[in-house]
Amino acid sequence: MVEALKYKHHMYREILENPEAVRNTLTGRVSAEGIDLSDAHLDEDKLRRLKQVHILASGTSRHAGLAGKIMLQELAGVHVDVDYASEFAYANPATSSHELTILITQSGETADTLAAQAVAAGNGSHTLAICNVPDATLARRADSVLYTRAGTEVAIASTKAFTAQMALLFAFAVYLGKVRGHLSAEVAKRHANELLAAGEKLQRVLQCNEVCEQIAEKYFIAPDFLFLGRSVHFPVALDGALKLKETSYIHAEGYPSGELKHGPYALIDSMMPIVFLAACDRKDDGSMARYKLSLQNMRDIRERMGRVIAVVVEGSDEVAAITNDVIFIPSATELLLPLLEIVPLQLLAYHVALRRGVDVDNPRNLVKSVTVE
Repeated sequence: MVEALKYKHHMYREILENPEAVRNTLTGRVSAEGIDLSDAHLDEDKLRRLKQVHILASGTSRHAGLAGKIMLQELAGVHVDVDYASEFAYANPATSSHELTILITQSGETADTLAAQAVAAGNGSHTLAICNVPDATLARRADSVLYTRAGTEVAIASTKAFTAQMALLFAFAVYLGKVRGHLSAEVAKRHANELLAAGEKLQRVLQCNEVCEQIAEKYFIAPDFLFLGRSVHFPVALDGALKLKETSYIHAEGYPSGELKHGPYALIDSMMPIVFLAACDRKDDGSMARYKLSLQNMRDIRERMGRVIAVVVEGSDEVAAITNDVIFIPSATELLLPLLEIVPLQLLAYHVALRRGVDVDNPRNLVKSVTVE
């Protein structure tokens, strides 16, 4: 682990620890031969009969859950609902018939998530906890547990824990897909190897730090930001906006790119930076189709004098002509791109906050773990 004293802020150190957090989360679970989640003590017979999954979480963990929903539906062929843990108990939960409820929280002590866990268990659902703190309350009360092993996270804004959550959800989606016969052993093995490469790719992403610092210098006085992404990239847009607002106090919103013309278009002016999560998997037809739509969105915004910042994979040189700023990340399969995309947004939020004179580790009014509803 990076020595804490080498860095002025915990948030910066924890961003740099993203690769290590993901590697530690995968150690002993993911190998070149496939994925083994036996440490969670899941009942594979029940998983084979599983028809629907419920994910409950709050804040950044909910954004991980939204990415996990797309991973699970595509890789495991199971219907997934995602709800705010804080709203679950008030939304007629007795009508829920989900056989598996996944509860995600970094601390394992979040009051809303613990309350949601009790309601879900009372409805007869098997509960699977995904948390980062060993022996946390959520973990002790759950039927099954998967720890993210991201290491202690001190800064209030969650960074490495979020990345580890998404990596673990991808691993679980592949595992569940194989158990349910939705993925062949060969395809599951290929996904496992792609996931194993994530640590090294995250290390390469950190090289964009200087670019993120330069972009922060240009836009730190902006009053508003808009973050856009399609499909599995939308949760990254949500978390990028959350990181910026909680660390720098800038108003920021995350939207699905397809919703741009359904309202947010009215906000576009020469003062608002618009961040596109437009990384694509060039071997995936669906990913490429979404990428082309994003390119057209960028052109439309530039025509309206908007300021465009794009996060794209290396080799997407056509983006430079239609954006103000570009951040490049390594290529990856579509469902693993969110792990790489979020890191530049974490760095951007950090550098913007520094220039605005905010205490990045302890932003006002916030606590690390919300233990009171």
